[in-house]
Amino acid sequence: MKSYIHARLSKEDHAVLEELKHATGESESRLVRRGLRLILKQLGGRRSALDVAGDSVGRFKKGPKDLSTNKKYLDRFGR
Repeated sequence: MKSYIHARLSKEDHAVLEELKHATGESESRLVRRGLRLILKQLGGRRSALDVAGDSVGRFKKGPKDLSTNKKYLDRFGR
């Protein structure tokens, strides 16, 4: 589903938009979509599991190698 927005820009904001269009070669719509995603990321919304895990990814050398595939680890899960 497509939706459309209408925004009133000050002269300064319009100048920034034009500068970004020339610098990136992207359309106004694409720049607005990127801006929305950047703001969401900055606010901490919808982070991926990799983002949440952060520096701990790949640090654990001990533990079961089949934790994600072996059903025996789910026997008492949630109790």
